[in-house]
Amino acid sequence: MAAAAAAGQDYWGLFREETEWYNEIFLSAVVPGGGGWWRALPHPLRSWLRNCIGGYLLYFATGFLWCFVIYYWKRNAYIPKDAVPTVEAMKKQIIVASKAMPFYCALPSVSEHMIESGWTRCFFHISEVGWPMYIIYVSLYLIFVEFGIYWMHRELHDIKPLYKHLHATHHIYNKENTLSPFAGLAFHPLDGILQAISHVIALFLLPMHFRTHIALLFIEAVWTANIHDCIHGKIWPVMGAGYHTIHHTTYRHNYGHYTVWMDWLFGTLREPEDLLKKD
Repeated sequence: MAAAAAAGQDYWGLFREETEWYNEIFLSAVVPGGGGWWRALPHPLRSWLRNCIGGYLLYFATGFLWCFVIYYWKRNAYIPKDAVPTVEAMKKQIIVASKAMPFYCALPSVSEHMIESGWTRCFFHISEVGWPMYIIYVSLYLIFVEFGIYWMHRELHDIKPLYKHLHATHHIYNKENTLSPFAGLAFHPLDGILQAISHVIALFLLPMHFRTHIALLFIEAVWTANIHDCIHGKIWPVMGAGYHTIHHTTYRHNYGHYTVWMDWLFGTLREPEDLLKKD
C-alpha cells in the first residue's frame, strides 16, 4: 500500500512539475521587477498569476490583431462600413472583459490544482493510452463540453434571474455594429465561468490529456473572439460568427459553441442569412 501511494504521489507530481515549469518560464519572462518576487507566492497563486497575465495577453493580442485585419488592413473586405463597431463600443467591451479576467483565470488555476491533487481522470503522457484512444477521449471531451456549454448558455437565457443579473451584461451587444472580437470575453465574471465549467466537470468523467485540456481552455479566448467578429465563414458544421450574430439578434437561436450540432439536435438552429453582402 505504501509503495502504491508513493507511486501515485510520484505520478501526480509530474503535473505539478509541469505547471511549475510553465510558471517559471512564463513569469520570469513577463513579470516586472527583478528578484522573482512571485516565487514566494504559494504554488496555486503562482499558477493563477500566470494564467491571468496569459489571459490578458491572449485577449489583447487576439483582439487587436483581429481588429487591425478586419477593420483597417482589409477594410470593407469582410464587413460593410456601417457594421464596424465604434471605438467607444470596443472600449466598453475591453473594460468589462478586463474586470472579469482575474475571475475567469481562477477556473484553469482550480482545474490545475485538482489535477495535481489526483482528483481527476487526467493522464500525463499520450503514450499511456495510445494515439487512437487519445483521439477518442479528446472527441468525447469536446462533445461533452459542447453539450455543457449549449445547455448552460440556453439556461442563462431561459432562467430570467440568471439572464437579468448575469447574461444580460453580454447581450447589450445585440447588433452587428456593436459586436467586435473584444466582445468575446465581455461577460459578467460568473457567466463566463459557468459557460466554461464543463471543461472542468469533464475531467471527473472522462480520461483527458493534461496539456490538451490546458490548451483547449485558452483556445476558448481565441474562439470567442472569432464568433463575435460578424464574419460568416460558411464552414459547416462550424458555429461561426454568422450563426452567433443571429444569436445576438434573436436571443432564441444558435446557443452552440464550436458546432451547430447541439442546436440542430435540440431544435434551436437558425441558418445565417447573408447579412454582410457586398454592394
